Amino acid sequence: MKVFLAGATGVIGARLLPKLLAAGHAVTAMTRRQESAARLESAGATPVVCDVYDREWLHRAVAAAGPEVVIHQLTSLPRRIHPRRVPKQLAATNRVRTEGTANLVAAAVGAGARRIVAQSIAFAHRPEREGLKTEADPLFLDPPTRYRPLINAVAELERLTTGTEAIEGVALRYGYFYGPGTIYGPGGSFLEDVRKRRVPIVGRGGGVFSFIDLDDAADATIAALDSPEGIYQIVDDQPAPLREWLPEFARAAGAAPPPRVPRWLGRLVAGWYGIYMMELQRGISNARAKDRLGWQPSQPSWREGFRRLLADRDG
Repeated sequence: MKVFLAGATGVIGARLLPKLLAAGHAVTAMTRRQESAARLESAGATPVVCDVYDREWLHRAVAAAGPEVVIHQLTSLPRRIHPRRVPKQLAATNRVRTEGTANLVAAAVGAGARRIVAQSIAFAHRPEREGLKTEADPLFLDPPTRYRPLINAVAELERLTTGTEAIEGVALRYGYFYGPGTIYGPGGSFLEDVRKRRVPIVGRGGGVFSFIDLDDAADATIAALDSPEGIYQIVDDQPAPLREWLPEFARAAGAAPPPRVPRWLGRLVAGWYGIYMMELQRGISNARAKDRLGWQPSQPSWREGFRRLLADRDG
């Protein structure tokens, strides 16, 4: 089928594009940078240089591609995220998830596309009970005031994607990406910080992380091209608390064990968002994605995934 891929040069877009082409899809690949166009063309895609905020040009670009499905993988994330600075650092991505998504959905509808598949996140739930969160559990829409734009942007992306009557919508709530080009991979900021013992276990380290290998995330995205509409959580089979996975990650990286700090000190250094991640967040269920997408992660556990990713410790 004809696919319009927005965000083709991003961390997941770069893994997704060759899989789409290998599956026989005709892909128009959107990038903001002219210098990326030749690389996309050499990969086998039809490149288009466009800014998602230029509504007129975006509508023309999508209409010219004539896609059956539009895939939204656009973000604007910094290479290093500091929890205390998250509200400012994620402001650009909040805009992508709201204004950018609205523009892309409108362009897809105007071009007569059948479906839009959009990138959401699996770590925005209200941390109100133990156990794995499902798609039916509420988002954390009332965090401290400074952080509300983050969750509101996720909610708006999902509303625009799945609630626009003129087009089928699928929102994929990806877990924490790991793989080449991510913060956890060789050259990544998190890996660097762990090796320098800058990432502690805060308090009990009870915050539960749900990871996903980049290739598994890309495979789930392809499965969503023909799935039932709705929201799906794309994570591996073993959500794990910080106190469990961080020492394993450090060991795989050839680093010393992470330090431990009391919760009050962690909050002082990392702020509320850091405490949410390290102490409060809950694990995510992938049962619905397995059932309705017919998808299984090839890396069911972050344990093996981290070891494989970090096998070359000098990488």
